[in-house]
Amino acid sequence: QLQASGGGLVQAGGSLRLSCVASGLTFDDYVIAWFRRVPGRQREGVACISNSDGSTDYGNSVKGRFTISSDTSKNTVYLQMNSLKPEDTAVYYCNAVALATGLKVLNYWGQGTLVTVSS
Repeated sequence: QLQASGGGLVQAGGSLRLSCVASGLTFDDYVIAWFRRVPGRQREGVACISNSDGSTDYGNSVKGRFTISSDTSKNTVYLQMNSLKPEDTAVYYCNAVALATGLKVLNYWGQGTLVTVSS
């Protein structure tokens, strides 16, 4: 349902753009979020975007450096990551959540994509 890509190795100060392509769901109904996880640490919310109204939110550690955007014509959400730091190194996951009829929660996860930032 969700396919994440775009991870890789980059030097500190560099940039990467992650993509999350959705299939088999009504994209406009969903809030799409990026999370990241470092082994041994708790999963951290990075950014999210509502496809219904375009509102966004960011984790404090990435504000001003990361930008989330959505192209509903391509069923794709992007995470532009600038001024990357070694502490941004993690596996990044995209997540899609929506409420269906009867308050049923629809929740999908993509596979992770590894981002490694070297110092």
